Amino acid sequence: MSFPAPASAAPHRRAPAPGDTPTPRLLAGWSATGRPAALEEHLGRYGPPPVAAATGTRTSMPLVRAVEAAGLTGRGGAGFPTARKLYAVAERRGRAVVVVNAMESEPASHKDRFLLAVAPHLVLDGAVLAAAAVGADVVHVCLPRDRSVQHRQLDAAVDARRRAGLDGVPVRLHALPHSYVSSESTSLVSWLNGGPARPLGSPPRSHERGVARRPTLVHNAETLAHLALVARYGPAWFRRAGTADEPGTVLVTASGAVGAPGVLEVALGTPLGTVLERAAGPTEPLRALLVGGFAGTWLPAEHLDTPLTRRDLAPLGAAPGAGVVAALPGGACGLAETARILGYLAAHSARQCGPCRLGLPAVADDFGALAAGRADRGLLARLRHRTGLLPDRGACRHPDGAARLAASALRCFADDVEHHLAHGACAAARRPPLLPVPPATPPETWR
Repeated sequence: MSFPAPASAAPHRRAPAPGDTPTPRLLAGWSATGRPAALEEHLGRYGPPPVAAATGTRTSMPLVRAVEAAGLTGRGGAGFPTARKLYAVAERRGRAVVVVNAMESEPASHKDRFLLAVAPHLVLDGAVLAAAAVGADVVHVCLPRDRSVQHRQLDAAVDARRRAGLDGVPVRLHALPHSYVSSESTSLVSWLNGGPARPLGSPPRSHERGVARRPTLVHNAETLAHLALVARYGPAWFRRAGTADEPGTVLVTASGAVGAPGVLEVALGTPLGTVLERAAGPTEPLRALLVGGFAGTWLPAEHLDTPLTRRDLAPLGAAPGAGVVAALPGGACGLAETARILGYLAAHSARQCGPCRLGLPAVADDFGALAAGRADRGLLARLRHRTGLLPDRGACRHPDGAARLAASALRCFADDVEHHLAHGACAAARRPPLLPVPPATPPETWR
């Protein structure tokens, strides 16, 4: 599996140090060589991870305080403060467990796969450092089992570190069944405990009693790579990029009607339009942007000047989410694109609660009828009612994201809604799909 070069990558020939403002940061080593970083190249650039001498004991609280001062937040979608997770696990009694969430089940996102392909040791450094910080004696790395190339590459990286005696804790790779909800943190805990890779909707929370009933820290791959850089260069260095409220850089997957779709690294606070320009710009006039991924929000193209931060996107009902910015051209049908996404989300629900078993399929069916121009008179009112009922009622947050996407499409493409209701499907609805949506077929197995 290969991915386009990150459009924002500029050459950097030496490791960043205090006083530098490298762009990119996570991808800088790859940008310097043009190929994935081997262990020797990684160590030559960064040196070994600065783990406390007594690895596996709670002697690394200074790192947690540095992460807190840096203002690092999770890059997996929720944007939760990273230090708060570290503190929550470190303060529990008993040996902890660290889980690296490398599932990246969001179909519109390729950032974690790309990061692991080109800079695997930065992610593994972060996992080992986090283990030292919270007193963990094992690191579990969760990967989707249908990405065999990724598994082989990461296995080789782990083996190289093992032979070099680099890590003080064992790092174990696991291949999990791949579905949209299998990347939820409690899904990973459930699977590592011998259960299905489906979300757990009830307490206890993972930091209290997770894998093997032990305190468990679950972090996204990109988050841990940032942690590894904070450990080396400190919070002041980290804050030289981004905004005061949301510092640092973020990996973004730019797709749709752009000249160079792919993964790029930008500072938080970069306007959405500038993100697209870093991907060689729009290939035709734009109608809308999908921000955040399949559980994200459609925004009209008039919001291209909006900075990519949670604070700036929140008033629009949006968030950076999984780091996805997809450009929809004026000649495409946003209703048809949304209907395909909702069909996929309905098929990939955990089917553990009413909103997922009944509500989400009903919304997907109604939206499909609207997109195809087969709407009955009561469909629009029914859709609005159902999308309002889905949030905060499920066993996990899956139906919330689907409802957010559907509601944003009804707002963003209101003119198209009226046309489809009054005159049937528009001509654009019959165009080939723009966004790559996997088949709407349920997962074959959860275990």
